[in-house]
Amino acid sequence: MQHDKILLAHGGGGILTRELIETIIVPAFGTDPRGLPDAAPVPGTADIMLTTDSFVVKPLFFPGGDIGSLSIHGTVNDLAVSGAKPLAIALSLIIEEGLEVETLRRVVTSAARAARECGVAVVTGDTKVVARREADGLFITTAGVGIRRITTDPRTITPGDAVILSGPIAEHGIAVMSKREGIDFKTQFESDSASVWPLVESLIESGAAVRVMRDPTRGGLAAALMELAADGNITVQLREDAIPIEEGVAAACEMLGLDPLTVANEGKLVVFVSKRDAERTVAVLRTIATGQRAAIIGSVVPAGPVPVTIETRFGSVRAVDMPYGEELPRIC
Repeated sequence: MQHDKILLAHGGGGILTRELIETIIVPAFGTDPRGLPDAAPVPGTADIMLTTDSFVVKPLFFPGGDIGSLSIHGTVNDLAVSGAKPLAIALSLIIEEGLEVETLRRVVTSAARAARECGVAVVTGDTKVVARREADGLFITTAGVGIRRITTDPRTITPGDAVILSGPIAEHGIAVMSKREGIDFKTQFESDSASVWPLVESLIESGAAVRVMRDPTRGGLAAALMELAADGNITVQLREDAIPIEEGVAAACEMLGLDPLTVANEGKLVVFVSKRDAERTVAVLRTIATGQRAAIIGSVVPAGPVPVTIETRFGSVRAVDMPYGEELPRIC
């Protein structure tokens, strides 16, 4: 560890997060980083998948979502990208003394509605109350259970494979940050918070040769691809002009000095598939409302000195860097 105290940046999904997991958390449980993925099989079973997540987003309500619906979508998505159909969720509330009862009612109502829309049941949970200034209003922790439909593994990624993205990036991070900071952009940004299971299910039913999937949340698309490149021992080559992004979001990122590749998403899917299935995969994703702007954004080549590169609109090639910490804290 580079630091003797935990920093806010350790939770950002970037280099410091990976360092924390690999040097402190993973060794304590006697496994390797790939042994503690976002979702994993329950020991003694073949296809029961388990995930857990925590949500500390600030503010609690933001354009396009809130901490309640976000907690359901985030949990469902961790199962979905592992190839599992989400079935049930446990939801735990850590409530700060003084929180308005109506605020809590809005959050749990939103979570319940999201669960119904996702086809999962909230079956159990827990509630704790802590003193003022000890929880910043409300934190939520979840656990999710699903049934595995397909098995994916970054070690199956092969040079020549295509990298596909289900839609425009950076919407969630910009929506939350603009609300938190009170920035009045001309465009009203909304979070993309949504379940990716309909996208994953459509791919499974299509029979496409899916190598691996990820939902690019903290650390954005850059962090997700860097991790997969490291785990798969390959290099990813992106094309900037192929990556979908709304014009207003791109302008907001430029104004704020943010790289859209590192800004969080909460309803997007990254898929590595065989080259022969690339066009068919895009066509399948586009049949789903949240995948209508799906696109092939890059390809896989043998491992080189740089894990992820991007060909810019100007024809130059640059390295894509793993975020160091967290440009936008408390985003999920």
